[in-house]
Amino acid sequence: MSDHDVRMILVSTEDLDESIAFYTQTLGMTLKFRDGSHFAAIDGGSVTIALATAIDHPLPGKVVVGIKTADVDAAAKAVEAGGGAIVKGPYDDAHERRAVVYDNQGNGLVFYSPLAR
Repeated sequence: MSDHDVRMILVSTEDLDESIAFYTQTLGMTLKFRDGSHFAAIDGGSVTIALATAIDHPLPGKVVVGIKTADVDAAAKAVEAGGGAIVKGPYDDAHERRAVVYDNQGNGLVFYSPLAR
């Protein structure tokens, strides 16, 4: 069994209000939370759809898969060893340890693990 758990899809947006309206009003999904004018989480069932402007998006303009893992550093090393590339990290932000990477085909991934409190 894998140590990786796909938990979110990060979608790039230039207008958070319009994106929230699309997912909530057009598609009938529920807004889980919002952080100002740069980030919102939409309840996508087993996966969260994260709407992010360039301020919070790890690779603006791209769709990125968010993968929760117990060992961000090991995941980043495995990606690099497997022909992918590390874009940023591993590093700690305010809430979690992260690594932003490309897989071996150039698709964006973010590995993350909550920081101990």
